[in-house]
Amino acid sequence: MNTIFHITKRQQWEQAKNLGVYHADSLDSEGFIHTSKPTQIIKVANRFFAHQTELVLLFMASDQVKPEIRYEEADGELFPHIYGELNLDAVYQVIDFEPGEDGLFELPPEVVI
Repeated sequence: MNTIFHITKRQQWEQAKNLGVYHADSLDSEGFIHTSKPTQIIKVANRFFAHQTELVLLFMASDQVKPEIRYEEADGELFPHIYGELNLDAVYQVIDFEPGEDGLFELPPEVVI
């Protein structure tokens, strides 16, 4: 199983569970949901989510994601992008994802690189 990850606000995840699908804001603005490979999580978290709280990290089985996943270049790396609303059954684990006292993130022990 190939795992990809997505960081979101806890409130957005709770809303997704009520709706039955996850719809990130980036789906409307960019046409896809941003996700990361295990080695990219911390770079993304510290660049885009530093000092933010009430976050969760979604663990997704990429072979269970129904919309197309395209690996596209950004900042010299290939990132997985999901082109459509995420089916919740692809998410197999959700953990709280909070920064340290300095506002920065560390790799959670649940993430295997």
